[in-house]
Amino acid sequence: MQSFIDQSVCFIENHQAWAGLIVGLLAFGESLVLVGILLPGTTVLVIVGGLVGAGIIAPLPVLLAAMIGAALGDTVSFFLGKWLGRGVVHKWPLRRYRREIARARLFFHRYGFAAVFIGRFFGPVRATVPLVAGMMGMNRRRFQIANILSAIIWAPAVLSPGWLVAKGADSLPELDATSLFGMAAVAVLAAIIVAVVVIRLRYGGKREPADPGA
Repeated sequence: MQSFIDQSVCFIENHQAWAGLIVGLLAFGESLVLVGILLPGTTVLVIVGGLVGAGIIAPLPVLLAAMIGAALGDTVSFFLGKWLGRGVVHKWPLRRYRREIARARLFFHRYGFAAVFIGRFFGPVRATVPLVAGMMGMNRRRFQIANILSAIIWAPAVLSPGWLVAKGADSLPELDATSLFGMAAVAVLAAIIVAVVVIRLRYGGKREPADPGA
């Protein structure tokens, strides 16, 4: 795994024109069923955030690629779940991960829409909740709303630790007003989202109804 991380970061650093594509593929793999369980994509993306903070890589292509890749990965997993059905957990290769899928199924059964949204931020269920949502017949539109919104939040969240480390606490006062405003806006948005999710989980956790027209 460490070799994969080192080689990925080295390639991105030396081939900056490919950074967006590589980041998109990593985000896609992180969200894809089975692949996301094995792929150390989050670690690479955190380091890539550091390259962005150091000014080595342009931020916008990387950020957009991470959002798109994450949303596409969940979408593919969701439709695989719809297509293969509930019996897929008893077939190779997913039968080796029945415990992980059972955990994701319980999580989804309890929280429905909220499980899809916040599942992306938790490694143990990130790569399995979308598959389970498809297996359980979640409404496609509701799934995509949760999927896209969570991808938009997840991408800057996973890149920001490396970015902040690269910038360093001493350099924060030197940031221009636009950067400071952007950081403040992200912080406020994150706080609002956390509050909404907590309220949803505490008071609105209901089983997601099946989509009979799917």
